[in-house]
Amino acid sequence: MTEKEKMLNGDFYDSRDPELIKMYHSARKLLKEYNGLDSELTEERENILTELFSFKGKRVWIETPFFCDYGENISIGENTFVNTNCMFIDNNEITIGKNGLIAPYVQIYTASHPLKATDRIIEDGSQSRYLTSSKPVKIGNNVWVGGNSVIFPGVTIGDNVTIGAGSVVTKSIPSNVLAYGNPCKVISEL
Repeated sequence: MTEKEKMLNGDFYDSRDPELIKMYHSARKLLKEYNGLDSELTEERENILTELFSFKGKRVWIETPFFCDYGENISIGENTFVNTNCMFIDNNEITIGKNGLIAPYVQIYTASHPLKATDRIIEDGSQSRYLTSSKPVKIGNNVWVGGNSVIFPGVTIGDNVTIGAGSVVTKSIPSNVLAYGNPCKVISEL
């Protein structure tokens, strides 16, 4: 298995693998261009997002600045709006459905590391590296994620969900609910 295949499979992988570093640099070039464009240059913005993402539906709008690791592991459905200063750590697939509202400063993480330092850090002579694994994140249709929320690796959020601002979503959330808090929990049905 390549390191990219291991990454997408949820296995431990070497994040400094040449193929992954090449993907990273490619994404950084596209993000630099995208984040520097005038907001009125909508066609150019569309073209960059189409090149950056695995899938981008019609009428997706992403405010700048926007940040991600690779881009190619992100799929966003039609009519979804991603507000300013969002960070998508797409070491695995991030799938967002249609008609989504992703508020400012939302962070979506797919990457994780062993908790214990001696398990996380691999000493190799005079250098060290760390173990990384990843799990996909799935967000359904018609979901509103409030500002400053953090979504953890492996989380699935159902359809028609509202996640309150400042939430830390550590576990999956079913469809048709209001959920918020740290840790995020279902508050009521919608």
